Amino acid sequence: MKLKLARTTLKAKPKSIELSKVEEELANKSIFYFDKDNSHKELKELIEYFEEKGFSVYMREVKYGLDENEYIYEVHIIA
Repeated sequence: MKLKLARTTLKAKPKSIELSKVEEELANKSIFYFDKDNSHKELKELIEYFEEKGFSVYMREVKYGLDENEYIYEVHIIA
């Protein structure tokens, strides 16, 4: 499954990352930021995937502007 990482600038296109790559990066970090272009269903699948592996996962929307569409998803994956 591919997910889109949060954009680094407002006009940039989001970069894609494979679920397996997220799992590899867990050794270095536990917080990931995903773009609003990801569907809620995809993020639920991400949460279920890591919970089945024994991780605790917490997700929330982070607003970075006043517009309703200015948000990203913050996902904490903890062993």
